[in-house]
Amino acid sequence: MSKLNTVASSGGFRRVDYIIVGSGLAGIAFCEQLLANKKTFVVFDNNSQQSSTVAGGLYNPVTLKRFTPVWRSKEQLEIALATYKKIEERLKVTLDYKIPVLRRFTSLEEQNNWFLASDKIGLEEYLSTTIQKNTNACIDATYGFGEVLQTGRIDTKLLISEYKVFLKQQGLLVEEAFEYDTLAPEDPIIKYKNFEARHLIFAEGFGINKNPYFNHLPLEGTKGELITIHAPHLKLDFVLKSSVFVIPLGNDLYRIGSTYEHKDKTNTISTEAREQLLKKLKTFIDCEFEVVNQVAGIRPTVKDRRALVGTHQNYKKYHVLNGLGTRGVMIAPYVAKQLYELVEHNTPIEADIDSNRFDSL
Repeated sequence: MSKLNTVASSGGFRRVDYIIVGSGLAGIAFCEQLLANKKTFVVFDNNSQQSSTVAGGLYNPVTLKRFTPVWRSKEQLEIALATYKKIEERLKVTLDYKIPVLRRFTSLEEQNNWFLASDKIGLEEYLSTTIQKNTNACIDATYGFGEVLQTGRIDTKLLISEYKVFLKQQGLLVEEAFEYDTLAPEDPIIKYKNFEARHLIFAEGFGINKNPYFNHLPLEGTKGELITIHAPHLKLDFVLKSSVFVIPLGNDLYRIGSTYEHKDKTNTISTEAREQLLKKLKTFIDCEFEVVNQVAGIRPTVKDRRALVGTHQNYKKYHVLNGLGTRGVMIAPYVAKQLYELVEHNTPIEADIDSNRFDSL
């Protein structure tokens, strides 16, 4: 791969259009906008945030607890799938695994609610009206399953690791903590270390709580833990959604998740979370398995369940791309495009995700 001509030098400084802080799903999605529009950039990341790496990676246009459509699901999927395909082609890796999601029914009432939901606007193209019978002896599913259409899994761990390799090869990644206190926000040009930039994008996930320019935003952070099991007799070729998700990874490995913890803000795995996941799993899975891994990360969640996208009210060259919550693989490319259009063309951000919705409270 030939090296991109992305950075010019001036007076001892490396001049770029953008500095991006964070190389998780949000940061990567914004990099893709810049590459598509031939903008120059550099990324700073110190590997402190793990939520993107440990995410389940599902893209699913339906909230399966209440059978409701995900916000802007059609638009999100269209942009997201095109983005990941482009990344796959550039990095020569497989990231997008098309796999159905089956919702396990626990009663006739849930079946009826599913049929009612399938007629709703925004759901009719995503919910199959055929109830699938259970033929797997390892699964307790007397009432069968409902299939969600247009679903899949992005291998987020591989995406992030390979994307960092790509950035390193191009000389576009600086692996160190970003030092906010060295910025001079009143200066007409952003100068940071040996870089000059027109704009600064903060996409550091839960790390925003240390960012003096955007830590006033109500990004709460929700800890999520997942376990991986080896279950040679389970033989699932679909994602099973019940009280927890069961996601096939290949080689008889399955990712089980996730927990939702609001008080603990560490990336440390816990016995409590493991026991909670296993207890739920055993209510509908009956086969031998072994836990082979457990991971934890802090999801960047917001109280109104919408992303934080926009420009600082006082410092117009500072921007935020955060709050992707539990559906980062779907929403990241969509909101990254909105932020790019705001910065480059002054196109207003959708009110639902505009970070300034909280500044005016």
